[in-house]
Amino acid sequence: MASSFKDLRIVDNFYQTSAFFPMPTLLISTLDEEGNTTMGAYSLCFPYYIAGKEYYAMILECRNSSNTAQNILRTGKCAINFLEDGPKDFASIVKLGFPGETSKEKMAKCKFELEPGQAEGVRPLVVKKAFQVFECTWDDSLENAFEDRSKVGQLEGMEGPYRNFNGVTSKFGCHFILKIDKILMKEKYYDAIINGVKAGSFPNVPVDYGYRDSTYFWYTRFRRPRKEPIPAGKEMAVDSVIFAANRIDPEIKFTKDACQMCVKIPRVFLKAALTQMVDYARDKGWKLIDVPQLKEIQDKRSKEKNQRRR
Repeated sequence: MASSFKDLRIVDNFYQTSAFFPMPTLLISTLDEEGNTTMGAYSLCFPYYIAGKEYYAMILECRNSSNTAQNILRTGKCAINFLEDGPKDFASIVKLGFPGETSKEKMAKCKFELEPGQAEGVRPLVVKKAFQVFECTWDDSLENAFEDRSKVGQLEGMEGPYRNFNGVTSKFGCHFILKIDKILMKEKYYDAIINGVKAGSFPNVPVDYGYRDSTYFWYTRFRRPRKEPIPAGKEMAVDSVIFAANRIDPEIKFTKDACQMCVKIPRVFLKAALTQMVDYARDKGWKLIDVPQLKEIQDKRSKEKNQRRR
């Protein structure tokens, strides 16, 4: 059977030149050599460590000669500013993404008001108009990337050795694993996450299409999000939960009613979730987890999540 697709040649910056790839539109603020905040526009910034590590992290990909890369290599600090959709704001972001300008030249055009963040230490300012900000520290211990600090000032291409995923990764590129120190959220969206998100609670987030030609950046305006229920029939049989639950610890058992409350936990996460419940029961001296005990565990987890968000 013949393919319905055309084979498109893969070239440098393939996400822009050979694809339509939805991405965020962000402003990364850093500190220049004089300690002043400067900003650059980026889209290649995504979650990296999301669970199971001692910290959470983003990954930023950029030119190693950019002001942003040079500043992170030197100071290790940055802030990721998320702005809402708006034609004037997007135009201002695009201007901050033009390569080849000094920090002073770029910031002379900046229309955004800045304010201090909340993370400790000497940090770049954050965009007051942002709906959320990630204040970050580069983890230069990974791949011994701290050695790349000596390459600051090399703007015509950096010589190797090159890292695989953190630090100077090629003659012209850098990857930064950025530990998230603080997530700052405007009150409206903070309240929505804590108290329950509805369609009208979402920020007006623009999406960059990835592809750009020689004349334009292309992005899409925000539209009201739609919701789609989790497909029915995805729940596990309660007998499967009982089987898994009562194999965690021979001395701590689950009732059928408690297991019924766990049937919506995805199978891939079930063992980890049940193990956490058993650990809590062991600390409390329980031998049986019934509905009241499970509700207490769920309430504790909910409170912990809310505390982490504050």
